[in-house]
Amino acid sequence: MSKQTVLPAGTGKPLAPYVPGSMADGILYVSGTLPFDKDNNVVHVGDAEAQTRHVLETIKGVVEEAGGTMDDVTFNMIMVRDWSDYDAVNLVYAEYFPGEKPARYCIQCGLVKPDALIEIASIAHVG
Repeated sequence: MSKQTVLPAGTGKPLAPYVPGSMADGILYVSGTLPFDKDNNVVHVGDAEAQTRHVLETIKGVVEEAGGTMDDVTFNMIMVRDWSDYDAVNLVYAEYFPGEKPARYCIQCGLVKPDALIEIASIAHVG
C-alpha cells in the first residue's frame, strides 16, 4: 500500500500533527475539519449554518485535490458542540449531498476550540 498526502493549495499549518487528507488504494481519508481560517481562527462565530458550509467547502477542496467530487464521499463523521445546531447542520449538509446520501453518524461533544460548533471527518472512494 502506498499512502499519499492530500494538501490543497492555501492550506494553513494544522494545530496538531496531521494532514488534511491521506489517500491509500483509492480511498481518501479527510481529517476532522473544523471551521478554521488558514491561521486556525474560528470563522462565523455563533452561526452553525455558516460554519457547516465552511467545513464542507474545506472538505470539498480536499476531495477535489485528490481528484474526486462530493459524490465520492461514502462516510461522514459529524461532531456538534450542541444538539440545538443539529437542524442547521442538516440544512446545509443536504445541499452538499443532494442525491444518494453517504453513511454517517453524529455525536455531541466538546471541540478543540470553544467557538467551533461543528467538526466533520470524511471518507471518499476516489478512482
